[in-house]
Amino acid sequence: MLTRLFTPLDIGPATIRNRIVSTGHDTVMAEDGKVTDQLVAYHRARAEGGVGLIVLQVGGVHESARYTSHALMADTDACVDGYRRLAGTAHAHGATVFAQLFHGGAEVMDTADGSLGVSYSASAVPTERFRVFPRAMPRELVREVIDGFAAAAARLRRAGLDGVEIVASHGYLPAQFLNPATNRRADEFGGSWANRLRFLREILESTREATGGALAVGVRISLGEASDRGLGEDDALRAVTELDGLGLLDYVSVTRGTSATLAGSDHIVPPMTMEPLCTTALSRRVKQAVSVPVLVAGRINQPQDAEVVLERGDADAVGMTRALICDPEMPAYARRGDLAGIRACIACNQACIGHFHSGHPISCIQRPETGRERLYGIVRPARRPRDVLVVGAGPAGLKAAIVASQRGHRVTVYDAGRRPGGQVLLAEQLPGRAEFGGAVTNLLEEARRASVPIKSGVTVDTALVREQAPDAVVLATGARPYRPELATDGATVLDAWLVIDGARLPRGRVLVADWRGDWTGVGVADLLAERGHRVVLATTGYQAGETLQQYTRDELLRRLLRHKVETVPLVRLYGADEDTVYLQHVLTDEPVLVPDAASVVLALGHEPDVQLADALQDLAPSERPELHLAGDCLSPRTVEEAVLEGMRVGHAL
Repeated sequence: MLTRLFTPLDIGPATIRNRIVSTGHDTVMAEDGKVTDQLVAYHRARAEGGVGLIVLQVGGVHESARYTSHALMADTDACVDGYRRLAGTAHAHGATVFAQLFHGGAEVMDTADGSLGVSYSASAVPTERFRVFPRAMPRELVREVIDGFAAAAARLRRAGLDGVEIVASHGYLPAQFLNPATNRRADEFGGSWANRLRFLREILESTREATGGALAVGVRISLGEASDRGLGEDDALRAVTELDGLGLLDYVSVTRGTSATLAGSDHIVPPMTMEPLCTTALSRRVKQAVSVPVLVAGRINQPQDAEVVLERGDADAVGMTRALICDPEMPAYARRGDLAGIRACIACNQACIGHFHSGHPISCIQRPETGRERLYGIVRPARRPRDVLVVGAGPAGLKAAIVASQRGHRVTVYDAGRRPGGQVLLAEQLPGRAEFGGAVTNLLEEARRASVPIKSGVTVDTALVREQAPDAVVLATGARPYRPELATDGATVLDAWLVIDGARLPRGRVLVADWRGDWTGVGVADLLAERGHRVVLATTGYQAGETLQQYTRDELLRRLLRHKVETVPLVRLYGADEDTVYLQHVLTDEPVLVPDAASVVLALGHEPDVQLADALQDLAPSERPELHLAGDCLSPRTVEEAVLEGMRVGHAL
């Protein structure tokens, strides 16, 4: 069925075994600019899983390219051994390895000591997203950087890699030279189109000369930066067409967006609210214009979708990076036709790009083993199989049961609800978040394959525990909505869970009181606006959705703006009566009144459900089984922590 996806592809002197690509992405696993054991283990898992091509994260080509404190660097010979070790590991499992060569120009994030660094660009034009005002690069520095690309490529050739990719995408330095809005130079690198193209052309010329035809040399470019001041789609297409005509390219990798603006950056790692295959129309334009293979990335999460991209001729190979973060064995499952066994990415962006933005090694909320391969990459058989009773079939309980069963324990899951899934069953009902339900769909399939029985509609108490007499009990009983003491004289007040589940409110203005700043408050406000209510979202934070990953938050904020939802920041709920909601400013304690509000929806967090935990602790020592807590009953947080703790408990049993 997936005949095209598993055919080899020649890219310059390299041959990849199939058309599945892990595109370049920062893992936050480099240290002191070098490859680490953690980074090698991360890519080993994807090579073992059957990926065709691994494109390593950006390697800085010059000290001025150190865009963040955890950047991987390729600017000195000290990088060679680490790259060699990484490439050798991937090669041993059949994967081809390219590496990105990079200079971000004005797009810098942080430095090792927390101070603001000096950035350089084609011209002194400020950037919006990171609020950087760069210096115009002196001509001597321009030459140094061009030479730096070539020198870095030569080092990677010595390290045994198969190719290099010049990063001209997402508004980084080569794009800053191409773009007339950011290139106002009057020398040979500015002004005319030929001059603005010169920087990227000379990089490619010097890189090809330095590698002597031994490495594939390609370019990654955004075909449209989704910004009115970004590099235009037609100019990007013109650039790769002319460079291909000069014989400088072995392939083109197509993406969209820019790091320079908030709206443009949302396309770098498209959230679930963006359509799958959202860049394939762009890659089709490139494929029709160039003679070399074209790679494309952007919300291609399923192998059957990748096959469609290839069948339509939109590209020659398909970037499936988050799909591989979520399930590095995806290619192997797809190759043998076992599509149901694939843990499908839900594009939540929480632990992959979200971890990167917070400066932590990337992972996946569905697969916490990602980024932790050296600790949890191997499921080791239990020394003594035991009877394990898991209470709660939400993400924490299911993950604990799966891992415990894989290790040889005899596991049974009990859940009080009619359907397993916990709060995920609520989250998937919010506008634009239906895909989130895949987190439970995937866990249930894993549980089925691990032969874990799930008994729904059963409330576990101490009597049942005594009757079953398990060796260990895993409590994943979750949490319930928190409702503080409030003065609510005559007001209609409902918890967010009830509203999501279909409870109706009186017509009129609704205030949503949001404490955490996560998907609940924003999502409920969006849901109520869709139902026709006038909505006020009152949050204790600086902005709505403050704890969400930026790309996800931006799309939700766009939806609120389109629905004319009023947002009131920095307030806490104090009380309500039949026509007014009373708020209190969190900084000044001054009252803030919202008149003409018919009802209040509470999104004020959750309190752990520890009733059974307390009851079991009260049992006599001879009757008390070994107890483990995981997820919200330990402390209410997110699906990420629930699955992570479930995994840890499963390994600890």
